[in-house]
Amino acid sequence: MAGNLFRRILTRREFVRLGLLAAAGAAAGSWIQPLRRVFADAGPIPTRFLGNTGANVTIVGMGGEGTLRTWGRQAEAAVIVQRALDLGITYFDTAPAYSGSQDYYGAVLGERRRGVFLASKTHDRTRDGSLRLLDESLRRLRTDRLDLWQLHNLNEVEELEAIFGRGGAIHALEEAQRDGRVRFVGVTGHYDPAVLVEAIRRYRFDTVLASLNAADRHRLSFIDRLLPEAVSRGVGVIGMKVVAKGALLRPGGIATMQEALGYVLSLPISTAIIGFQTAGEVEDAVRIARGFEPLPSSERARLEARAAPYAEDANWFKRPA
Repeated sequence: MAGNLFRRILTRREFVRLGLLAAAGAAAGSWIQPLRRVFADAGPIPTRFLGNTGANVTIVGMGGEGTLRTWGRQAEAAVIVQRALDLGITYFDTAPAYSGSQDYYGAVLGERRRGVFLASKTHDRTRDGSLRLLDESLRRLRTDRLDLWQLHNLNEVEELEAIFGRGGAIHALEEAQRDGRVRFVGVTGHYDPAVLVEAIRRYRFDTVLASLNAADRHRLSFIDRLLPEAVSRGVGVIGMKVVAKGALLRPGGIATMQEALGYVLSLPISTAIIGFQTAGEVEDAVRIARGFEPLPSSERARLEARAAPYAEDANWFKRPA
């Protein structure tokens, strides 16, 4: 059953092209050591459906972290966002909590907004507070709608009681969908998979954004606990914390971005978002995505074993054991 679900989510292009990730990529060194190739003949970034939404998104997306989670770096951020657009990335993530990220996007997207799947969030657990954040997000992003609006960073089950209670944030999500300011709704979290499982059992969310990387299965695993539930319900899964802000990448462990991203993209997910520091990192991620081939279970197990000795450090964002 799991194998069939996995095959339905991956693109036809990925299954036609058999084999492991290109060996040259694994020897490329660190995330910031790009393989210099000409992009002209590389072809498009593969896409996948975002769960049951019907939306089709690139398998690599831009997160609101990295250089975008700053203030006063408009010029640098503009170069990164423009490079992502030029190379064909279609999924763009942000949040009110991410410093100037929404403003950076708003200044760049302009007429290119139509080709972008734009996601933001609310960290407020009330209806009124969330609607105020939505109005602010639309203003800062310079758009009249979001493709995806998410409940940001759910950590405790008690938060769900507030969200689904009288005057809770779920009523803001439903109202925004009814009036056309939001197309789809989702939840996010990286603290405890049980909270996200409970959220998608309580409500028909379109997406879930969760931490996924090669160290995940060693403690409080989102892969083992959340992914089967989400896939069975047709919820689109978006991966984050692919390299755990760099904590996953180290000699003798997961050594390259090609390994880290290849692992996550081999899971039954729709897209993986990355917080980029430079336009060069965008180019590297796009190159990896364009050449991606699903890793067999034996290769994923090998990468998990290499991450095991420092799994606690690479899972720093999860709740204490």
